[in-house]
Amino acid sequence: MNALETATITFGCSFGCGLLGMVLYRKLPDHHLDAGSKDVVKLVMGLIASMAALVLSLLIASASSSYQAQRTEVQSLLANVILLDRLLSFYGPEAKETRDLLHQGIGIIHDRIWSSDGERGADLDPTGTQSQADAFVVSLERLLPESDLQSILKSQAMQIVQSLGQTRLLMFEQSSSTISWPFLTVLVFWICMLFLGFGLFARFNLTVTVALFIGAISVGGAVLLILELSEPYGGFMRMADTPLRSALVLIDR
Repeated sequence: MNALETATITFGCSFGCGLLGMVLYRKLPDHHLDAGSKDVVKLVMGLIASMAALVLSLLIASASSSYQAQRTEVQSLLANVILLDRLLSFYGPEAKETRDLLHQGIGIIHDRIWSSDGERGADLDPTGTQSQADAFVVSLERLLPESDLQSILKSQAMQIVQSLGQTRLLMFEQSSSTISWPFLTVLVFWICMLFLGFGLFARFNLTVTVALFIGAISVGGAVLLILELSEPYGGFMRMADTPLRSALVLIDR
């Protein structure tokens, strides 16, 4: 189930519970709608509203942090790739094969994360590009420095390669959704009960119906935002591949 479907279900359940509450308002006996009953229901609604608001804010903050972390890791990956390419270019023509393997590997990584048609999901599993990575490392190790400068450049390049490997592993480990579905299910249940309480003591009219509709849309939008932020390489808020394309242009010069 994708983010839009989940958000739509959340909206439908919330709005439906609000309408159900207005139907129950007409069906319940009068002693269920006295002042004492209303006070108890309002206290319970206040408790649920506080918990739901707290959980929603925490989920949005968590999803936003995950999105920003992935963006930072992509930027770090690209910066190291560009730096590695510059080091190899300073090394000399002996490193041309190694540079070509670097360019090829980055292109493959781009295609695995950002598909050309936008329909295939992002694949951040580093094992999928292990053969290209191994070929690059072997080519880098085969370089035989003929001067102190080349020795320094090769040593720095090996350190950057290690950093690139760590970043790729971090991107893979953090690519899974940070949202717990049981947690989200409980939250949707709270919201539905809250809307049921909203409609329970309201007369059916256009103003109340529109208010419930707007509230349900807002809640569904919040859930959509949470799920979209937790999946930075897919959906409506998919992270742009512009930085990686720019890096490919730079290292191809």
